[in-house]
Order: sequence, then C-alpha cells, then structure tokens
Amino acid sequence: MATKAGSFSEIADEFFAYIRDIRYCTMITVDKKSRPRARVLLPVWEVVDGKPVGWLAAYKSPVKTAHLANNPHTTYSYWNPRQNAVFVDSVSAWAEDRETRTYVWDLYRKGSPAGVGYDPYDFWSGGPADPEYQVLRIDPWRVQVVRGTDLGSRIWTEESPS
Repeated sequence: MATKAGSFSEIADEFFAYIRDIRYCTMITVDKKSRPRARVLLPVWEVVDGKPVGWLAAYKSPVKTAHLANNPHTTYSYWNPRQNAVFVDSVSAWAEDRETRTYVWDLYRKGSPAGVGYDPYDFWSGGPADPEYQVLRIDPWRVQVVRGTDLGSRIWTEESPS
C-alpha cells in the first residue's frame, strides 16, 4: 500500500540511500509513435528548494534528442535484488549553458549523493567544454520509493506537475 508524502523531505533519506546503493537506473523515453525506449545510465541528484533535481551527463544521441524534442516526459527506474526501488517520473531537458555544464561536471566528480558519480574525464577528455559532453536536467513531478522488505511504498508528487 502506498502512502503520500507531504513533502520530498519525508522520503529524501530513503531516496538517497537507495540511489547510493543501486547507482545505475533505467531511463525511459517515448518516440513519436508512443513506443518506449530504455537505456541504462547514471544520473546524479540533489535537492533544490525542497525538491529533487537530477542531472545526467550524456551523449546527445539522435534517438534521445528526437524523443525528448517530441515528449520531454521521462521515467528513471532504480531496482535492486532486495526489491528496493525508486521510480522518478519527470520532465527532462538539455541544459546547454557553460555554467550548468561545469556545475554538473563537478557534481559527477565529487558524487551526488556521495558515492554516485564518476570522473567525466573518462568519457569526455576535453572537460566541461567538450562538444560531446551534454547535460540533461531532470525535474521530477512524482517520486516513489518502494521498500523491498514489505513492499511498503511512499510517493511524493509536486503540487502542479509539468
């Protein structure tokens, strides 16, 4: 049975604990024919003004770009064999300004949350200005955490989803 969280802070500890444990998630986008596409990626997360915000360092592939241009709604799904899970329904958009790209680069290097991230130089040798290095901002409107021991679930939703 799912219970509603009044604010993200009520589920933040569990959210970050599961993300630290699981690390990689499945990102789902949808094409123009409403067909889903999944890929495994590693976003970093933080809380801004009491709400979760995710960042994804990624290559701007033609498929991902076309899907997001047509429909920016995305889902990020985390799961581990203990049945702990996190589901993030969101709106994702490319963040192309230099300041944001550098900020996200640094989040990946330090880990956000701690233990989640990597050295982006392993993929983009030109640093934050590398033309292949791109950033998606993930703005969740619904986050669900599921506890594997009893399948208890708590859900946070933003007041007025995008």
